[in-house]
Amino acid sequence: MTGSAARSVPPAGAEASAAAASIIGIGTAVPPTRLAQAAVRDLFAGQPGADRLTRRLIAAAFGQSAIAERRTVLPELASRTSAEASASPVFVDADGRILHPPTGARNDVYVREAPGLFAAAARDALARAGVDASDVTHVVTASCTGFFAPGPDFRLVRDLGLRTTVSREHLGFLGCAAALPALRSAARICAADPSTIVLVACAELCTIHLRASSDPDQIVSSAVFADGAAAAVVTAAGSAAGASPRRRIELGTFATAITDDGETAMGWTIGDHGFEMTLTAEVPRIVGREVRAALAPVLAAGIDAGVDGARAEGDAGAPDVPAPDTLWAVHPGGRSILDRVEDALGLAPDALAHSRGVLRDHGNMSSATILFILRRLLDDPATPDGAPLIAVAFAPGLTVESARMSVHTGARRTDADATDAAATEASTRASAPASAAAPTATPAPAETPATTPEAAPTRTTTPEPAPALSARR
Repeated sequence: MTGSAARSVPPAGAEASAAAASIIGIGTAVPPTRLAQAAVRDLFAGQPGADRLTRRLIAAAFGQSAIAERRTVLPELASRTSAEASASPVFVDADGRILHPPTGARNDVYVREAPGLFAAAARDALARAGVDASDVTHVVTASCTGFFAPGPDFRLVRDLGLRTTVSREHLGFLGCAAALPALRSAARICAADPSTIVLVACAELCTIHLRASSDPDQIVSSAVFADGAAAAVVTAAGSAAGASPRRRIELGTFATAITDDGETAMGWTIGDHGFEMTLTAEVPRIVGREVRAALAPVLAAGIDAGVDGARAEGDAGAPDVPAPDTLWAVHPGGRSILDRVEDALGLAPDALAHSRGVLRDHGNMSSATILFILRRLLDDPATPDGAPLIAVAFAPGLTVESARMSVHTGARRTDADATDAAATEASTRASAPASAAAPTATPAPAETPATTPEAAPTRTTTPEPAPALSARR
């Protein structure tokens, strides 16, 4: 880890605990078209010219992805009928051949489809926060899968009927980690003026850049990336628009770190036929080696604040060891990324259940993904009040973005409640059959506009894929 790379942004001054910025509502939105992972695998494996090795690589990448389904703005990818109904198919023809449209045609889809996803997620977030659109003072948007100007920040003002004087900023091309810099910007805005209400929105249309290829990097991209949007309402005000939400996520310390040898391991460039992803076999291994050091600032912040509880007497402790009660929101760039983070930090088998659940149900939606995980953690009735939470995501560079937060549910359990719950859990585990040992996630509310029921997220036991296939963004 580069010595000067890790930087933290502390809460706003000495009065941070009284006026810390909090997420008071998280909204999500996904396109209506579902991509069953097995069906997409067969589509790519069945392309003309796909040789035996390519088909084997496709089978491995899709089979080891731990994804059940994804969403796309491209009906052609999911249905031959959709392709047949189009007089001029752009992405898949009536014979099931994946086409290679130019970058301009792909971006046209982004311009047409992205604003609606931004707006749907933002409306959901505002409704959940109990905030009227007219009360929003700042807008921060993030996306890396398309471009247009005036951009998504401008369109949100128009589409939601925000005041035309709203301050706006757009974070472009920051990759999968962009939601955390966006939340950091929102926290800084709230620190400067606690009365502000910031709308953060991320939307990505990753599938418009998928292509048939024998290149392992492109095969991995085809196996994991998906479309979706998420938004968060952030404020330091004690009451936003007269509402005092019962559940919130308080924002604390943010940190950024650039790994020593990841600059060429992950990249995102603009080509003639869409945006091109570079993913090497080193990505999961770099994450495994350096994630603990990258998270040291946010872990140490919790120790300094006493959030993680007292250390054992005589034990100086290590600033990079997470407390056992810490909740985790880790960007699921892929199964192997989650596995490496879990192993490197010594986390419990169910610590990343919500991250694995989002990966299973939605795939990798780039910047929007971490907000999907935060929503599940916030809505989970099992989340204890005041629990520390670490969010971490990875971006080209290889850059590690992280943040220390805390979840406030408004429902503190007594010691007796905790004892009873522990006893019930122990009894349940003792009587459960061995097949029920996999960790389960609490059912999440429906993402807008589609319903995606939860199932039990499990860590796959498939052996580590071949180097060319283990890289995940």
